[in-house]
Amino acid sequence: MRAVMAFSGGMDSTSLLMRLLADGYTVDCLSYEYGQKHNLELDRAKQNISYLEVNGFQVIHRIVDLSSAMNLFHSSLIVGGGEVPQGHYEEEAMKATVVPNRNAIFASILYGYALSIALKDKCDVEIALGVHSGDHEIYPDCRPEFYQAIGHAFAIGNWDSDKVSFKLPYLDGDKESILRDAEIAIEKLGLDFATIYRNTNTSYDPDELGRASGTSGADIERILAFHAVGKEDPVEYVNSWNQVLQNALQIEKKHKDEYYKQRLTELQYNVTRESGTEAAFSGMFWDEKRDGEYSCLCCGHILFNSEMKYDSGCGWPSFHSELDDASISRLEDNSHGSIRTEVRCSKCDAHLGHVFGDGPIQFGGERYCINSAAIDFEER
Repeated sequence: MRAVMAFSGGMDSTSLLMRLLADGYTVDCLSYEYGQKHNLELDRAKQNISYLEVNGFQVIHRIVDLSSAMNLFHSSLIVGGGEVPQGHYEEEAMKATVVPNRNAIFASILYGYALSIALKDKCDVEIALGVHSGDHEIYPDCRPEFYQAIGHAFAIGNWDSDKVSFKLPYLDGDKESILRDAEIAIEKLGLDFATIYRNTNTSYDPDELGRASGTSGADIERILAFHAVGKEDPVEYVNSWNQVLQNALQIEKKHKDEYYKQRLTELQYNVTRESGTEAAFSGMFWDEKRDGEYSCLCCGHILFNSEMKYDSGCGWPSFHSELDDASISRLEDNSHGSIRTEVRCSKCDAHLGHVFGDGPIQFGGERYCINSAAIDFEER
């Protein structure tokens, strides 16, 4: 199997390279010098290529110089552009970090290179890209419809285009899912996870020593991903890992809080984000008897199914068990003069309700007492 990929030296493309190698691909990597302020990423890319070579993995790596052309473009990422925005990856901040037509230019060069290999070596070639959607506004040139359109244009504009196809394995994922997939690939390859990611750069504004600021949208997204998989990011930050992590968590909390305030009703917000409780027998699901699945209202993470629901008579939706993949978090709750066990969504930390020890014995003896305002229901 043969693949050509865009290898920036960042976290996503590095993860993709690990996945391709683990799956047995012969890989050609193209990196681009386009006048980016963070061209440290090219040095990091070279470091990982060298690390792979030392460990017996041969990867063709070429750097394409586009700086003279792309220095004509306006972006805060290009030398001479404005300041790199700090804070969460919100739409206006993302607009400032867009380089006009960048991915179209990169993809065009990749396509020409892939087609040349296909014709010369008489083989099919996949163009692999690490683009993904994340959990925020998506860059226009990372959307599925963009690659569908550009892939169609390339196909009708070239002979023998049936020999080339796009491979976008992370398109529906986020930084966390990419890291989790890379953990598996790196273990399969027998390589060191920390070394691989120490040889990457995600920051758009590293300092003169190559240390990441930890405060730009790209940094924060990366920091939260490493935290989510239970690892400390091995790259060096201007401040300590604990400092950059706490800052990222605070920024994420503020961003999510503003998002939930706009999206949820007053009751839903009070219950899920402020640990409130709806009145007994008032919620829409306390007496729900249809077959289906119950998910977290805030993030859609599936928690229970109808086979787990039963009538406890308490006035709130009651479940004797949770789904294996729910991984609902439990916390000690000392409010209201008693000690209870609070349950929260493991994905978005939404308050769901409490769990008590008076449930059906045949299912383990627990009762999940859940607020209707914290869950959604999808009928089978």
